[in-house]
Amino acid sequence: MNFAGNFRLMHLDPYRAFLVELARRSGDFIRPLAAQPGLAVETKADLSPVTAADRGAEELMRGLISKQFPSHGIIGEEFGSERPDAEWVWVLDPIDGTKSFISGVPLWGTLIALLHRGQPVLGCINQPVLNQLVVGDGTTTTLNGKPVRCRPTRRIEDATVLTSDPFNPGKHQDGPAFQRLIARAKLVRTWGDCYGYLLVATGQADVMADPIMNPWDIAALVPVIRGAGGVISDWRGQPPYPAESTIAAATPELHAAVLATLGSR
Repeated sequence: MNFAGNFRLMHLDPYRAFLVELARRSGDFIRPLAAQPGLAVETKADLSPVTAADRGAEELMRGLISKQFPSHGIIGEEFGSERPDAEWVWVLDPIDGTKSFISGVPLWGTLIALLHRGQPVLGCINQPVLNQLVVGDGTTTTLNGKPVRCRPTRRIEDATVLTSDPFNPGKHQDGPAFQRLIARAKLVRTWGDCYGYLLVATGQADVMADPIMNPWDIAALVPVIRGAGGVISDWRGQPPYPAESTIAAATPELHAAVLATLGSR
C-alpha cells in the first residue's frame, strides 16, 4: 500500500471505532426485539414494513452521531436526511431485511456507512443475533475482527448465486436475462438482503444480485465487498453508489461473466 493509502486508512481509525460502537449499541437495542410475536408492524407509504426496532435503532444511532460528530451529515431510511452535503455523512439502515426480521428469519442486519465527499469509505453489516459484525474500508474487510476474503470463484457454473426476491429482476430489470444467469449457476438461493453480501464477503457465496435498491441499502456494501477482494457495481457495470441496483461478485472474472450474461440476448 502506498503512503496515500496508509494515510487514508489511519485517518479513518477514529471513525472505524465509532462505527463499531454504533453497530454494537444498535445491536443491543434490536436483539431483544427480534423474533418477538407481539412486535407491532406498520406499513409505510412504499408498502415496506417498519417496526419500533427499526425506528428506535435509527434514533439511537442518530443521537450518538450528533453528540460525537455534530458537523457530520446523516442519511437514514426511517427519518430522512440531515446535512446530506456535508464532507462526512453517515448512512443508516437500522434493519435491512425487515420482512425477514418480522418473520423470525435471521437473514437481516444493520447497515452503517460513512461517506467522505459523497463516496462510501467505511461500511459494516451487523447481524446481532448471530453475533456477526463485518466491517470494510475498501482495502480490508473483517468478520468479528478477523480478516475475510471472497472466495476465488471465476465461473458462473461454479458459483452460488443469491438474490433477495426472485420476482424482482422481472419487475425492475430484465427477467429473462436473470433467468439465463441462474440457469448457469451451480446453486441459487434467496439468502438475501444485506446477509447475502455478508456471505459473499466472507467467502460463503459468490454472487449477490439486487435489481432495486436505495442509497441506505447500498452504501455500506461497497467498502465491505471491495475490502474483501470482490467487485460491486450496478446491473450495467456502472459505479455502485449512488445507484438503484447492485451486482456483487467474488472476483473480477466472475463479475464480468455475470454482467455479460445479464447483457446478452
